[in-house]
Amino acid sequence: MDFQPDPGLESFRQEVREFLRDHLPADLVTPVRSGTRSPNADLVRWQRILNQRGWGAPYWAREHGGTGWSVLQRLAFDEECMAAGAPSQDGAAQKLIGPVLNEFATPAQKAEHLPPIFNADRTWCQGFSEPGSGSDLASLRTSAERDGDDYIVNGQKIWTSYAHRADWIFLLVRTNTEVKKQAGITFLLVDMKTPGITVRPIRSIDDRHHLNETFFDSVRVPVANRIGEEGEGWKITKFLLNNEHASAADLPTLRRYLAQLRQLAVSQRSGMRTLAEHHEFALRLARFEAEAAAIAMMVQRVATLEQDHSPSAHAMGSILKVRGTELQQRMSAFVVESLGDYGAVAYPSQQEEAAGAALPTEWPGRGFAAEMFFRRASTIYGGTSEVQRGIIAKTLFQL
Repeated sequence: MDFQPDPGLESFRQEVREFLRDHLPADLVTPVRSGTRSPNADLVRWQRILNQRGWGAPYWAREHGGTGWSVLQRLAFDEECMAAGAPSQDGAAQKLIGPVLNEFATPAQKAEHLPPIFNADRTWCQGFSEPGSGSDLASLRTSAERDGDDYIVNGQKIWTSYAHRADWIFLLVRTNTEVKKQAGITFLLVDMKTPGITVRPIRSIDDRHHLNETFFDSVRVPVANRIGEEGEGWKITKFLLNNEHASAADLPTLRRYLAQLRQLAVSQRSGMRTLAEHHEFALRLARFEAEAAAIAMMVQRVATLEQDHSPSAHAMGSILKVRGTELQQRMSAFVVESLGDYGAVAYPSQQEEAAGAALPTEWPGRGFAAEMFFRRASTIYGGTSEVQRGIIAKTLFQL
């Protein structure tokens, strides 16, 4: 395929940059934004600014009220927003449950849930992983028994990102134990204020609170909150997980790391020379640039396969996930190494700032150690590297 720059895409990228320059408030800018979600107040404010521009749902088709952008346009939008330090959107709502609602929900369910997503009035979290069944999703044990017009849900979910800040959760439950395990799963939407739900924090290695355990003790969920038919949860989940293969490598993050390394190359010194003047640093940076460029070409290829609805996009997306996340880990570790003593400073997150903390602020690596620790999980979340390699082996080599 042709890997030459697309003039139309470059024009679109410039349009996004101009919008960010003119409409992103300075007090919303976060110079170093990790993979964690922005504070709710910032997220809501930014969502409404995007709505005014008509960009409130950049990942949805035009017929569903979205922008109708191509895969490459969505990636360019994400990259420019990250580079500008813009707040995140609610990814669970925009990229996961939103497309599911557009595809499978009833008109009444769409009317109930889609407008609050557009306006960021209702935030979401995902209830999939369970203790002992993180990589084997079909082995989940959280149960839902029918009781008239309700389901009674009992069980536990784990690694529930932002459950402590979410208004609703989309949940996989087992409604039938007598059939093949994939066929007994149902997809529910649950209000997090429902009696019987308990959320307990998990502090991750980056010393932040974005993960949780979520317990369901005889939680009543209306049957009207079921998406699709009973037993169709696995089909819906496959649709949800198969979206956006080209984004699996998280190319905007890789390019942000490159930008930070280039900045450190000329601003940080080792002895009497800048880092760029040290042969070993320059060689490692060049190798990272080459690897990121190769992934960018592969992203372009996978985006084309997606737009052509090619089944190869699934396997190629798994390759991107493995290569991209492993590169994230190596690059983030190199950024910390390049910061020298500053790289060892552990900062509180923006949401958990310690009052009056006497920590250095005016330097490019503030808070990056936490970013490096966060990325240790990148080969686990979104499907472990082992699972991705299994998909590659089965799809490409019929193993």
